[in-house]
Amino acid sequence: MNKERILVMAHGHPDFSKGGGEIAAYNLFKGYLDQPEVEDAWFLARADLGRGATGRIGKRRDKEYLWEQSTPEVVNFRAANRFETVGYFAELLRALRPTVVHAHHYLHLGLEFLQVVKRVDPNIRIVLTLHEYLGICLQNGQMVKRGSLRLCHSSDYQDCHNCFPEFSAEDFWLRKHRIMWFFDLVDQFVAPSEFLRQRYIDWGIAPERITVIENGQNDTVALPPRPLEEGETRNRFGFFGQVNPYKGVDVLLQAANRLSRKERKNFVLEIHGANLENQTETFREKIADLRAPLEKHGTLEWVGPYEMTQLPVRMRSVDWVVVPSIWWENSPMVIQEAFALGRPVIVSDIGGMAEKVTDGVNGRHVQTGNPTAWSKMLLELATTPGEWERLRGGIEKPITHAECARIHLGLISG
Repeated sequence: MNKERILVMAHGHPDFSKGGGEIAAYNLFKGYLDQPEVEDAWFLARADLGRGATGRIGKRRDKEYLWEQSTPEVVNFRAANRFETVGYFAELLRALRPTVVHAHHYLHLGLEFLQVVKRVDPNIRIVLTLHEYLGICLQNGQMVKRGSLRLCHSSDYQDCHNCFPEFSAEDFWLRKHRIMWFFDLVDQFVAPSEFLRQRYIDWGIAPERITVIENGQNDTVALPPRPLEEGETRNRFGFFGQVNPYKGVDVLLQAANRLSRKERKNFVLEIHGANLENQTETFREKIADLRAPLEKHGTLEWVGPYEMTQLPVRMRSVDWVVVPSIWWENSPMVIQEAFALGRPVIVSDIGGMAEKVTDGVNGRHVQTGNPTAWSKMLLELATTPGEWERLRGGIEKPITHAECARIHLGLISG
């Protein structure tokens, strides 16, 4: 039996971009390398090195490459440097001779690379992992209304036009059919959640073409419970991830502000967040106004960004991990990270969040975008003896990177 040669592609390298999709792709690449059925594996990630979309591909380290590419417009996901997609990228394929190209995105890469793979060698199998709803939704792939951020429950050309009046309903019809043309080149899609899988099935991808495989995690031992001082409860809640309008940090801060000072003394919020400085001035000012009274009275500790290697140390200081996102998250990496480290998770009650956390078993659900509901939940969990121990006991260890790679190989070889 011939062994596989797998090129993993991602829209960013974890050395420069800390998103869940980039990290999942990189960890899967390393998982592939350790499998006996794999002859070789490589990682190709888009990178912005400050020179624009030159199309150049250079080595980052052994078996890892950076591609200076971008997609300046996401209506059609055209690569900024399409000439070098058939140039440098095609040359890399010919040099590496992969039997499989496993792409974890097409944002920043463009859709054209899918066609180039098949032109170089029609026998190369393409696997594409879908991380959000970019093909379906022009609003950053979030499936929320532009401006109001209200949830969209389905894709509709007229609704899309209402969100983006600069494009006609016919433009959105053309957009979908262009994307679907490239998607027809994909041999197998992977969705990290059943929720995302169903959204793409509803959009038009055949059910048998999409398989659910959860992202793998480090093979680690769960953290011990946080040591408590005399009279202290399980009352420390931690947010980990990006601070932007979709992640619900403002909802969390509003929830804390709605409680009286006496009630707020029952718990502490820790925000381990990144990229606030990249948000709009309006959003930054909103967060600053919400932070000030909470920090003044000791309810909030704004800890700031972290490296992935620091996550166990950061999570050691909290009892609960909170994911208050206001959009249909696919499969937030932080949920599985928290479970691997033995921390129950409190999530908004929609999308992949509600799928990954079983309410009352390994965490709790809270009504999406409702500060009052979050207020009640924070207070309840901080003051209910035994609830943390019960929910921690319901956590099942997530699959490891090695297990994730083996499951993918089973799909590829099948």
